[in-house]
Amino acid sequence: MRLPDPRLRGPARDAVPFGVRRERIFVSDFDMMGLDDALVSRLTAMGITEPTPIQARAIPEALNGHDVMGLAQTGTGKTAAFGVPLITLLSRVGRKPARGTVRGLVLAPTRELAQQIAETLKALAEDTPLKVAIVVGGVSINPQTKRLERGIDILVATPGRLMDLMERRAVDLGSCSFLVLDEADQMLDLGFIHSLRKIAAVLPKERQTMLFSATMPKLMNEIAQSYLNSPRRIEVSPPGKAADKVTQVVHFIAKAAKTDLLIELLDSHRDERAIVFGRTKWGCEKLAKTLEKAGFATAAVHGNKSQGQRDRAIAAFKSADVRVLVATDVAARGLDIPDVKHVYNYELPNVPDAYVHRIGRTARAGKDGAAVAFCAPDEMEELAAIQKVMKSAIPIASGRPWQPIEDPAKPAARKGPGGAAGKPGGGGARRNRRGGRGRSTARKAA
Repeated sequence: MRLPDPRLRGPARDAVPFGVRRERIFVSDFDMMGLDDALVSRLTAMGITEPTPIQARAIPEALNGHDVMGLAQTGTGKTAAFGVPLITLLSRVGRKPARGTVRGLVLAPTRELAQQIAETLKALAEDTPLKVAIVVGGVSINPQTKRLERGIDILVATPGRLMDLMERRAVDLGSCSFLVLDEADQMLDLGFIHSLRKIAAVLPKERQTMLFSATMPKLMNEIAQSYLNSPRRIEVSPPGKAADKVTQVVHFIAKAAKTDLLIELLDSHRDERAIVFGRTKWGCEKLAKTLEKAGFATAAVHGNKSQGQRDRAIAAFKSADVRVLVATDVAARGLDIPDVKHVYNYELPNVPDAYVHRIGRTARAGKDGAAVAFCAPDEMEELAAIQKVMKSAIPIASGRPWQPIEDPAKPAARKGPGGAAGKPGGGGARRNRRGGRGRSTARKAA
C-alpha cells in the first residue's frame, strides 16, 4: 500500500489510511488539495470555486501519481479534473523542456475540443513559466513545427495532426511524462485507434496517464490496457447517462415536416441559444440557410468549413451574435458554452452514444436545458438504440411511434400505440399547420 502523499494537506491526506482503496478519496475544497494559492486564485477567477464530483475524486488521485480512468458525462468539469494536476505536477519539476520535446501531452478527438482544452490550460497556467501549445489539422503545419522546436511543457493535439508531425520528426515524445486522453470514446468512434496505438509505441513506459470518457465501448478496454497502469477508476455517472438537468422529449414527425416544426419551436425562444444537430455536412449547410431566411441569426459548423470559418461561427455563437448553431457531430463535443438552453436532434445520430454527447451541450455547469429529438419513420431503429444505451425511454411530445418500439426500461417489448411505418396516428395537425411551404423546404434541407 502506498503511503499518503505528504504534499497533500488535511482531509486529502487523512483520507488515505492503510487498507482503504484510494478510489474513495473525495476532497470537497480546492484549498484542501495541496494546490498552490495562485492556482486556487486562478480557478476562482475562472468561476471554479468548488470542485465538481469528478474533480473532487480525480485531482487527489492524480496528484499522488496514480493513473486515472475517469467516466463522467459531458459538462462535469473533466478539463479541470486533469488540467489542475497536470499544471501542478509540471510546475514542481522546475526545469524547461528540451528543444523539440514535450513534457505533457493531451490528445483530443476534434479541433474544437482541442482548442477549448488549450484555452483552459493556458488560463490555469497563467503567470507560470509553463508553455502550452496546440496542434490541430485545418491550418498550416509549418508554424506548428516552428513552435515545437523551442520545446513545449503541455501540447494539446488531435491524433491526425500529431501523426503528421511525428512522420516529419518535428516532435519528440520520448521524454513525455504525462499523457491525457480526453473523450477517448469519440477518438475510437472517429477511427483513431491505429493512430493511438502508434502514439503509444513512442511514449515512455514510465509516465502518468489520465483517460476520460463519457461512455465505455468495448474497445476502451484495449485502450485502457495499452495506456494505463493500475488505474484508479472514477465513475461519477453511469456510462451513457445524460446530464441530470436535461429535459428530453421526442416528436414523431414526417421528414418533410421537420423544418416547419423546428422553426416553430425556435420561434418560441428567439432570445436563447440553440444548437441543431444534423447528420450530413450538406444537409446542415442547407438547413442553416433555410433558418437564416426564416429570420434566425444562424451559423453552421461542419467538416466542409475551414478552421477559420468554424472558429468564427463558434465565436459568434458564444458572443450571442448568432443564436442558432447548426452542426454535425463535429460539435457534439468540445463546445463548452454554459448558456445553451436548447439542443435539437433534427436528425438522430447513427451512433447512439453520439446522442448523449449532443444533448450534453446543454444543462452544463449545473444549469437546466432542453433536448428535443425529431424521429421520422426511417429513424425508429436509431431511436431504439439510443434508448437502449440510455436505459430509459424518451418522453413523447407529439405524434406516436411509427412502429412498435422496445421499451428499454422493461424486459419485454412494449406494444407501440402506432401502426405500420409511415402511419403514426397523431401529430398530423402540427405537421400541416404551415401548409405545403415547409414541406418542400424540408426536403431540400434534409
